[in-house]
Amino acid sequence: MGGKHVLITGASSGIGRALALRYAREGARLELFGRNEARLREAAEACRATGGSAEIHVADVRDREAMRAAVEKALEAGPLDVVVANAGVSAGPGPDQLLEPEESVRAIFSINLFGQLNTIEPAIPSLAARGSGVVALVGSMMGLRAMHFSPTYCASKAALHSYATALRAKLAPHGVDMSLIVPGWVDTPMSQRTTSWKASMITDAEAAEIVYRGLEKRRPIIAFPRYMYWALRIIELLPPRLVDFFVLRFSADVPQTIEKESV
Repeated sequence: MGGKHVLITGASSGIGRALALRYAREGARLELFGRNEARLREAAEACRATGGSAEIHVADVRDREAMRAAVEKALEAGPLDVVVANAGVSAGPGPDQLLEPEESVRAIFSINLFGQLNTIEPAIPSLAARGSGVVALVGSMMGLRAMHFSPTYCASKAALHSYATALRAKLAPHGVDMSLIVPGWVDTPMSQRTTSWKASMITDAEAAEIVYRGLEKRRPIIAFPRYMYWALRIIELLPPRLVDFFVLRFSADVPQTIEKESV
């Protein structure tokens, strides 16, 4: 099979699964990472039925050593062309809470930030040695403008945005491209848990198509919808208190995460 060799975390559902299926249509060799073995096997079978090949790796992105071993196993099948660190969770404080629970805060950072680093760090030396490949981190529109109803999630994504920007310049001389994926509302199990106004929400398949095309073109920023991305960039130029005044009038119910601080 002559397709690209692609690694995707969070591949058992949502954007990760949809992106795996999109690559499978092109005959890709897929390395699918996730924690739920049953859902991961179902996703792999769907990819094979679509035209790709797929291997599964049951691992928690928070476990640095387990992730290193799993990524190295994926590399045994051949050099990777695309690495997409997609796994993530969303959460927020309860309606009567001033702050999110401490263990939830640390769990979100462990998954959304360190989990993505645990994914790409073992893979980058191989890509750089070859002088080719694409590494993608999945951020969020809320990484551009933090919202009061999900502070830790926003902070974890903002950290990814900053890291991707710095790493893009660092990897460029080695022939490796860095893409930052900045999605708005996508109809996934994670977003379905949140109760709010969901502007311009699209399906996971539509999001996967945008991400796939962006990665094929090696775009540094893959943001959708674009109007939301630029609106949030402009809003951040306004006086903070003015922005806060309007932001506080937007409400949302984001369930607390059931994740714990460590694995």
